[in-house]
Amino acid sequence: MEIRNVAIIAHVDHGKTTLVDQLLKSAGTFRVNEDVSDRALDSNELERERGITILAKTTSILYKNYKINIVDTPGHADFGGEVERIMNMVDGCLLLVDAFEGAMPQTRFVLRKALEAHVKPIVVVNKIDRRNINIQKTLDEVLNLFIELGAPDEFLDFEVIYTSGLKGTSSLSSDIDEQKEGMNILLDKIIEEIPAPICSITKPLQLQVSLLDYNDFVGRVGIGTIKNGVIHVNDLVSVSRLDGSTKQFKILKLFGYQGLKRLEIETAFAGDIVAVAGLPNINVGETICDTKHISPLPLLRIDEPTLQMTFGTNTSPLAGRDGKNLTARKIEERLFKELQKDVSLRVKRIPNTESWIVSGRGELHLSILIENMIREDYELQVSKPEVIIKEIDGDKYEPYEDLLIEIPNEFVGDIMMSLGERSGNLVNMSSDDFNTKLEYIIPSRGLLGFVSSYMTLTRGYGMISHTYRE
Repeated sequence: MEIRNVAIIAHVDHGKTTLVDQLLKSAGTFRVNEDVSDRALDSNELERERGITILAKTTSILYKNYKINIVDTPGHADFGGEVERIMNMVDGCLLLVDAFEGAMPQTRFVLRKALEAHVKPIVVVNKIDRRNINIQKTLDEVLNLFIELGAPDEFLDFEVIYTSGLKGTSSLSSDIDEQKEGMNILLDKIIEEIPAPICSITKPLQLQVSLLDYNDFVGRVGIGTIKNGVIHVNDLVSVSRLDGSTKQFKILKLFGYQGLKRLEIETAFAGDIVAVAGLPNINVGETICDTKHISPLPLLRIDEPTLQMTFGTNTSPLAGRDGKNLTARKIEERLFKELQKDVSLRVKRIPNTESWIVSGRGELHLSILIENMIREDYELQVSKPEVIIKEIDGDKYEPYEDLLIEIPNEFVGDIMMSLGERSGNLVNMSSDDFNTKLEYIIPSRGLLGFVSSYMTLTRGYGMISHTYRE
């Protein structure tokens, strides 16, 4: 059975997870009588509530004697580091673009990561059933994006599929009347256009860990693509660590993917995406090798934190009213458990206190951790977020972001005044009869708390997106 490994990348809320639902249905992954919820891959309660993907998910489809491994990636800038690592696992990607909104800041970010990894893209124009769309304008924006990012010539002639993830239809034509039931057209195009993994089952084992998971029963789980060789349960393997050292471990459990399920398997071959348990303290970027042929793959870069907050035990008179896990020991255990699967998080105990400095990629990243802890009956107090200032060769640097705003014309004055007060630098402005699009470069500290005031100023009618500048 041939394998295709593909990632779905897009700006936040352009319909990645909904599209995966339809791909699973079209491939016959679910039984006829099986009740499947929308956004089936978003298993986390917070993901369903917020309508965004927080954790990368892997699923597998069997279609026409092919095994198609699909990785659904987070769309928010705070989780952009995962997108970069996922590109190491796949050979192609579906670049999903909203037919109405067109290319957005995060579209640029994820496409740049795909092109840097030389991952072949297929452009999927989604939501073509929306009103007032301009397909040609969207395609022009995508093509300009490819050119600006220096895409090789063979990628400029990209394939385009038009879909409605909501209705579960697809077509090779932008004409809404030519949409056909199901996603078979897209599945066929994946088989035709996405190259098979370049690997060999006869070479010594090489498996690089690109993602982490954590399980209370088996501990830390490493997820990645087998670049070469074959791996079995109970194999003795060597792990090439980040510091250059090597250590031998035994593979206790091996998991493969089938539909939405992660199932235990005995053997896996080069080209497949698997999860491995039994390697304590395994880290992203480390390579699992044959004990007789230790050949580590190039290390993967992990995004550094940009924002930090202080977490501490609740010392207020009302302590104990809202939670059960109150002590410093409980909170510390929970924070360090989060470190087992979140490589972008940093936790440092403040000496002689019951407080910790917790650093992450942004407001959303840290707010999700706090919300999860509250739902798990932890009670704690947190400080306001602070931007991390880096010192390089004696000079201090702070993170900056690209900000894109689209608002009704009547709110432009108030928004520009607010961003001016936050040290925003306007770099581009365009408008039509109804809306104005503003592009800014702004320090991350200027965006702290801005979203709530932005929604108030625009009465909820505005669109906002931002990504970190490289």
